Amino acid sequence: MTVISIRENPTFRERAVRYFQSKWGNEKLNDVYEDSIARSMKTESPLPQWYLLTDGEKIIGCAGLITNDFISCMDLSPWLCALYIEEDHRGRSLGNLLISQIKADTANMGFPTLYLCTDHIGYYEKYGFTYVATGYHPWGGSSRVYECVL
Repeated sequence: MTVISIRENPTFRERAVRYFQSKWGNEKLNDVYEDSIARSMKTESPLPQWYLLTDGEKIIGCAGLITNDFISCMDLSPWLCALYIEEDHRGRSLGNLLISQIKADTANMGFPTLYLCTDHIGYYEKYGFTYVATGYHPWGGSSRVYECVL
């Protein structure tokens, strides 16, 4: 298994865009992923970052590191987002490969804490995250907000 930074491996850009769109996109969000991934490769800012998890040539997962995950907690940054592992590869802690890489990169960028929002209870706690708040989305609804002190 290999974690690939799209910024460091630009030849994966188009595959990454298509993969993120297939897992998290829709008619309204597809452009968000395409533009964010493209911009991440041109900016001098450390964020955003996008990652793929591969098994040989096959993409089996993804995640991002962004400034805010469409949540009201604008004072918190950066955010782990869009974590996905293919169903036939779940149950083997492969998500932790992406989480660990993102934690390391976040710490190397000088951020002391990493955040995420989710409705899952029990998964992220296994990887050092603790529930800290409820955040609200611009489209309505809320999600649990977690932090991991690095």
